[in-house]
Amino acid sequence: MSPSETQIDVLAVFSHPDDAELSVAGTLLKLKSLGYRTGVCDLTRGEMGTRGTPEIRAEEALEAARIMKLDLRVNLDQPDGHVWPSETARTAFVRVLRTHKPKVLMTTHEDDPHPDHANTSIIVRQAARLATMGRYDEESGLAPVPMPAIMHSLFSRRIVPSFVVDVSDFVDEKMFAISAYASQFYRPNSKEPETRISARRFLEEIEVRMGYFGSLIGVTAGEPFYVREALNVEDPLALLTRPMNIYS
Repeated sequence: MSPSETQIDVLAVFSHPDDAELSVAGTLLKLKSLGYRTGVCDLTRGEMGTRGTPEIRAEEALEAARIMKLDLRVNLDQPDGHVWPSETARTAFVRVLRTHKPKVLMTTHEDDPHPDHANTSIIVRQAARLATMGRYDEESGLAPVPMPAIMHSLFSRRIVPSFVVDVSDFVDEKMFAISAYASQFYRPNSKEPETRISARRFLEEIEVRMGYFGSLIGVTAGEPFYVREALNVEDPLALLTRPMNIYS
C-alpha cells in the first residue's frame, strides 16, 4: 500500500511541523504501541519560523515521524501565519479524510492564543462534517466517509480536560521526537536568534506540564484532551474504578 492509499486509525492535525510533537506525541506513541495506525497532517511548512528554513523543517519532520513510528505524514502547504477556514483549506483536508479514513482526529482547541492553531481547530471540525456529504467536492471522485471523532489537545488554562491520557512510558520518545527539530529548539552552539521555544527552559516546561497533568490521574506523565460531544460509556464502573488521583 502506497502512502497515498494508507488507511489510518488516528490522525493528528496541527498547524506547523513540531506542533503535534509538542502536544500529542506521547498519545500517538501509546496508540501505536496498542496496534493502531497513526498519522500526522501538518497544515503549513512553518515558513514563518524565526529559525531554520522550510526545507530543514521538512527533513526534521520526517525524522520526528520515524521516532514516533507514524504510518503517514502529509502536509497541506497552507500559508504559515495565514491559516484560515477557507474553501481551499477545507477542501484540501476533506480530501485527506476521504483518502485515509481516520476514525479519530486529534487537533488543537479553538481557545488557543495562536491564530493558526485556533483556525486549524475550526478547519478540522468543518471539514470533518463536510467529508460526510456526498455532493461536497464531487469532482475529486473520492467517496464520503463517516465523521470521525475529534479530541482537542489543550493549551489554554481556561478549558478543563475531558480526560487525560497516561503517557508515562513514552516521555523519553516524545522528547526525542521534539528534539528532532534541532533548528527550532534548544541548541547551545546555535548562532540563530533566540526565541521563546529555543530556550532551554522551554523543553523543561514541556516535561513539567506532562507531570502536572499526570498528577491529576495519579501517574507520572499525562496529555490532556477536551471533547465537545458527549462520550458514550459502555461500562461506567470499569471507567470510574480505574486508578486515578483520589485527592481530586
